[in-house]
Amino acid sequence: MGEVIVQALQGVSFEIFKGEFLVILGPSGSGKSTILNIIGGIDQPTSGSIIYMGKDISKAGERALTKYRRSSVGFVFQFYNLIPNLTARENILLASELGNSPLNVNDLLNTIGLGDRGGHFPSQMSGGQQQRIAIARAVAKNPQVLLCDEPTGALDFSTGIQVLKLLKDFNRQNGCTVAIITHNAGISDMADRTLYIRDGLVDRVEYNENPIEPEEVRW
Repeated sequence: MGEVIVQALQGVSFEIFKGEFLVILGPSGSGKSTILNIIGGIDQPTSGSIIYMGKDISKAGERALTKYRRSSVGFVFQFYNLIPNLTARENILLASELGNSPLNVNDLLNTIGLGDRGGHFPSQMSGGQQQRIAIARAVAKNPQVLLCDEPTGALDFSTGIQVLKLLKDFNRQNGCTVAIITHNAGISDMADRTLYIRDGLVDRVEYNENPIEPEEVRW
């Protein structure tokens, strides 16, 4: 920032295991979003390595990074980021065309409970409906990793629980690795592991031997 250097992360090191449901927890400004962007190949670190399936994506060129983002990673954002002039079905279809083994768009719409809303535009849907479309869009290309940035942050409690249930269902049924960043400690109760971030550092990692169901989460 001008002449001021802001060190977002400081020697962070951790693993994400295949098929797990991971929550990355920490206060605002702790470095959570930076971690997610680096894992997802959106930002590149100034030092260190990000190893995915034996390959260091921190050293990858733009073409390789684009392929990684297109085929391996799905993103869910806090404010949906749907394309406003495309219908719900078209938003999902656009993403599905990027994958090597995409999921069926109509099946996805039915799975998220919006089979009758595929022809609606984002402006014609509630926030919770838009977030469900955003999740369907993220999983349409059948990614191996699903990265979620505060997916319940803009939603009320009951709608947030519905969204968490969708994410957990995709994790279980598709074997998709899910990583959620949040400042909401209650969500960690449904995680296999919780990674606590503070001031750009990994403060601690906690394993959860008995994760609760999304419907039981409280905050």
